Amino acid sequence: MQAVWILLGKTRYPAIFYQASIEEGVRQADIPFEISAEYLPRMTQVDPFQAPINAAFDDIVTQNPQMLKLKAQASHLAQFDLPILINGETGTGKELFATAIHNASARHTGPFVPVNCGAIPLELVDSTLFGHVKGAFTGAVKDKPGVFQQADGGTLFLDEFGELPLDAQVRLLRVLQSGEVFPVGSTTPIKVDVRIVTATHRNLLQRVADGQFREDLFYRVAVGLLHLPPLRDRAGDLPLLLDSLLQQIYRQHMPQQESQRKLSVGGKNLLSHHPWKGNIRELYSTLLRAAMWATGESISKADVESALFQIPDSQSGILGRNMDKSFNIQDVMGEVAQHYIRRALDEAQGNKTQAAEKLGLGSYQTLKGWMDKYNVH
Repeated sequence: MQAVWILLGKTRYPAIFYQASIEEGVRQADIPFEISAEYLPRMTQVDPFQAPINAAFDDIVTQNPQMLKLKAQASHLAQFDLPILINGETGTGKELFATAIHNASARHTGPFVPVNCGAIPLELVDSTLFGHVKGAFTGAVKDKPGVFQQADGGTLFLDEFGELPLDAQVRLLRVLQSGEVFPVGSTTPIKVDVRIVTATHRNLLQRVADGQFREDLFYRVAVGLLHLPPLRDRAGDLPLLLDSLLQQIYRQHMPQQESQRKLSVGGKNLLSHHPWKGNIRELYSTLLRAAMWATGESISKADVESALFQIPDSQSGILGRNMDKSFNIQDVMGEVAQHYIRRALDEAQGNKTQAAEKLGLGSYQTLKGWMDKYNVH
């Protein structure tokens, strides 16, 4: 039974182990034992207690307990025709989750329309979202439906949702409340039936507190809330992702290759120690470059080195952010707090008292206050 508990505690159910003896009493046990990543998928497959996950989420490759829980939660949320807000750093797979939620929902036969709110010019926000009629403005030579009309009967995915200007937030809230859009230049409402899934890398509650985001709109879209962890916090997932993404790269970009090159040990080790600030998107791009330039029997360490981009710390570090119009010091402080709170909770296996000690906060109550403030759940 000891062996069974160690296997469970080191794989599917992270646990803190204790041992007792007459000489030393009860104390926490340090068990220097890890399961090789290649065996973990087989072990998790036999878990009878895992919540059922819709097959639509199969493209999200993971063996990390936190990510498996998120997949189960997202699969559950997909069954309810309610708004969902997905939070996470750039490149963590927010659109992948949104697509899976749509495909697992009752709306899967309808359209899935993704929109990057941060890429819409300010003067075209209303036209993009709600459409326009012919003659509404210079260049409007014909009627054009907005994304709400395009997504009618399906799901509208609003990525970089936190970048919408305040005046557009007001009009968006009205549409969500009434289920009707007014195309630019029209006084006739158009009824739409759309499920909203939003995503952002920003702390929207902090932006609400700063007056940069409407509180009523936040609570309208954040009925279901998912927070995607960065790749650096997904312990055990990198080996799986390397294999899965390489297969995808050769299938999509190099179908003419008779056989797929494997990563060398040196290449894997180099990738394993990279910080991946761009998360899965950066990992995919790096693997694509390495596979494209590789000429040997495998993708060598040199191939990987040539594919990696080294961004200078002065530009990428948290102390070297570009202080442009989008810069907000509260957001930066929130990112730091969120990162270390989640890391402390992970290292403490969810024990909030131990996590508080790791963070130097002193008590469970103080940690809970920080978790509420920075929306860590």
